[in-house]
Amino acid sequence: MIRQITLSAAVVFGLASPALAAGEAPSVTDYDFSFEGPFGTYDQMQLQRGLQVYTEICAACHGLQYVPIRTLHDEGGVGLPEDQVRAYAEFYEVFDAEIDDFRAAKPTDHFPGSQLENAPDLSLMAKARAGFSGPYGLGINQFFKGMGGPEYIASLLAGYEEPPECAAESTIEGSYNKVFTAGGFPDECKYEDGKHKVEGSWIAMGQPIWGDDVEYEDGTAATVEQQAQDVAAFLMWASEPKLNARKEAGFVSVIFLTILSVLLYLTNKKIWHGIKHRDE
Repeated sequence: MIRQITLSAAVVFGLASPALAAGEAPSVTDYDFSFEGPFGTYDQMQLQRGLQVYTEICAACHGLQYVPIRTLHDEGGVGLPEDQVRAYAEFYEVFDAEIDDFRAAKPTDHFPGSQLENAPDLSLMAKARAGFSGPYGLGINQFFKGMGGPEYIASLLAGYEEPPECAAESTIEGSYNKVFTAGGFPDECKYEDGKHKVEGSWIAMGQPIWGDDVEYEDGTAATVEQQAQDVAAFLMWASEPKLNARKEAGFVSVIFLTILSVLLYLTNKKIWHGIKHRDE
């Protein structure tokens, strides 16, 4: 453990070799999301923009099968009016076992699952990636910086780049992404000892966001990073829809326990006062 911490510190302070070991922790941007910290809450407008990015881009392959469509109306979340939720649901078709056929979805139905066999469902993706960013898997950055799944998702979506020069003649399949580290890596971009010359790896998923892919109704510029952050925030809400309520409940609990502790202390002091001072 001490050796791991020592090596991590060396990386942080730039003392490590420029060569990258296979599977090294990705270079993730620490985005400033509104829901971070004990008092952070979801930005409703960002969630609505994220829903738009998911619907127009991500939903072509990826599903949200564990998310009920009706939750788009919930307070503290996306916050769509009920009529818009009903209209949105009708865009999807779901299989109804009672009629043994497909029908237009209702708000009580869940989002459809993934459309492709190799496309993971995104319902819990932000939570599944929550501990990614600590050095050597320790989750340190998540604890100290609030970095977790949303930062990883946003960084990955914005992390597509042109292949490096070392891969100019490589026949490796996929797209180069400087954040994704679990993909393929051409031998041309490795040193003799197996270490990587560049960060990241090649991912099977093609670049989904290029900039101006959607037109936001609120006038926000649809840059690559903006779209990536918006859909990452939406996926965080999808995996943690009661985050605001949970934080409120925790805050109230802390206040209640603080008051209770003071009352118990004063009560204890009152009960034992006579015994402690009976010889005086």
